[in-house]
Amino acid sequence: MMPAAPESARPRPLLALCIVLLPLIAFFLRLGGAPLFDVDEGAFSEATREMFERGDFLSTYLNGEHRFDKPILIYWLQAIGYLIFGPTEWGFRFPSALAAASWSYATWYFARQRFGANTALAALAIVSTAIGPFAIGRAATADALLNLLLALALFDAWRNLESGRRAPLLRAFVWIGLGALTKGPIALLIPGAVSFLYCASRGEFKRWARAVFDPVGLAIFAIIVVPWYATALAIHGKLFIDGFIMKHNVERFTGTLEGHAGSLFYYVIAVPLLLLPWTGPLIASLRHVRSDIDTGVRRFLWIWAVFVVAFFSVSGTKLPHYVLYGSTPLFLLIAIHRNELRRTWLHLIAPLLLLGLLPLLPTIFAALSASNAGNAYYRAMLSEAMGSVTAEYYIVTIGGLLLWLTIAMRWQAAAWMKLGAAAAIQIVVLAGVVVPWAGGVLQGPVREAGLIAHTLGEPVFAWRYYAPSFSVYRQAVTLDKAPAPGEVALTRVDRLPASGVDILYRKGGVALVRKLPE
Repeated sequence: MMPAAPESARPRPLLALCIVLLPLIAFFLRLGGAPLFDVDEGAFSEATREMFERGDFLSTYLNGEHRFDKPILIYWLQAIGYLIFGPTEWGFRFPSALAAASWSYATWYFARQRFGANTALAALAIVSTAIGPFAIGRAATADALLNLLLALALFDAWRNLESGRRAPLLRAFVWIGLGALTKGPIALLIPGAVSFLYCASRGEFKRWARAVFDPVGLAIFAIIVVPWYATALAIHGKLFIDGFIMKHNVERFTGTLEGHAGSLFYYVIAVPLLLLPWTGPLIASLRHVRSDIDTGVRRFLWIWAVFVVAFFSVSGTKLPHYVLYGSTPLFLLIAIHRNELRRTWLHLIAPLLLLGLLPLLPTIFAALSASNAGNAYYRAMLSEAMGSVTAEYYIVTIGGLLLWLTIAMRWQAAAWMKLGAAAAIQIVVLAGVVVPWAGGVLQGPVREAGLIAHTLGEPVFAWRYYAPSFSVYRQAVTLDKAPAPGEVALTRVDRLPASGVDILYRKGGVALVRKLPE
């Protein structure tokens, strides 16, 4: 391992420029290259599309039914994307990509002020290339936006704790208010709990109470949050309370919602996977916990990360991306300790395995489709893998692997810089060819069926099949019902009757059929 460069040394201009451009590459390269993924992307996008269809921008519906999953802000931002880019993958994903890029640059700015230019660039590289941020930053969901707002709120909370200035505190109330319009009470809980635990660790309870109950801050929060929540309550009444407050907040924590269960140690596995290929440096940074907690800002970062992991570990509903709300401090801590890695070769195994796996994915998908794994629907979807793969896919994935091997063996640089090169190659390969190809395999038939259904100019139903992206591509609400004779429906091939239907379109695991007269 190369000796650590002093933090006072100026970053090399070309290297600095490449790192600064990473968020734009990671989150915008071929952003519309893959179809919308079901269920989440399809549901968010269709709910936004229906706002235009209904002329109602205060409430959200999905295929004509109330949708109380999330508050309104992400739909308003997707509506702006819709107006700029139309009802396209780019339009629906644009707010998330913009939020993820802003999250990356906000992390860089925070680190630069406290840890120096080199550490800030390292943090920017890490947040821009880890698998978790890459996934949510390119998805038409609310998670990238909430991550940005939580990071901004906690960065400003620390600025207030650090300096005592009121301006950062008032900004924090703005970010928390916008977070509450994005995903609800979690936007208050995480900043409030993290700041409380930090102040409690220093015996500064009164200081925390003064900040939390700042009258101007509370007024700012109320001005942002109350109008829409009051309007939603006035329009929907008990339906809003039962749907949003009880089901999608209380029940999501106290019970298992939509089958998303997991053990108490679920995130012990999820966190290292979401931070790939930076898992090795993450584990290495754990050696420094004791010394870190003696430093104010580092203690704050560890409290932030540990609270999020602990909170969602005891939650009944578990999804991998929840823990990303505590990933920002981990990215910063990895950057801080980047030059203290031991056994360099161990940290390079993860990117080697990742990049080595990508050229094999079509073969793996084909093997799974020919096996008895899973159900017939998913096997049918994967059966399109080899037929849809192109020479470009193999050129880019194998080329990325060879480039990384060359860098790993020949570039005389610190381990974290080699890892950063691998991570940058990884996101270019994933965004450039892997995600568009995999999306085409797993969601391409739904998109094609939706475009065909759009040309029919007649009602189409969803027949024992939930794929909300179909409605986006069809540009119409799709009711969930069995078709009557003469009617058209979308269904799965493993639920297709042996007779009594005329198949209008069939590909992978998807079929568009017309019910024949009995």
